[in-house]
Amino acid sequence: MNEMLIGAIAACCFVIGLFFLRFWRATSDKFFLFFALSFFIEGANRVSLELFPNLHEASPSYYIIRVISYSFIIVAILDKNRRRKSKSNFK
Repeated sequence: MNEMLIGAIAACCFVIGLFFLRFWRATSDKFFLFFALSFFIEGANRVSLELFPNLHEASPSYYIIRVISYSFIIVAILDKNRRRKSKSNFK
């Protein structure tokens, strides 16, 4: 049962990553690219959780990959806000 849920979460992460990738291709906005990368990394992390039996959710390497994945989201938000501020300063 646990393997099935992890597989479903991984599949959803890849689908969401494709969703953001499509918007990035349409708009060329880095915001969507960073979100797509974040979800692809998170999906790959879930798959690796099942492929390597000695890796478990409590291991530090699992959380380091999660921190990297979530840092892409933080960078995307900060970059978007920084660009918005710089455009409003020119008006």
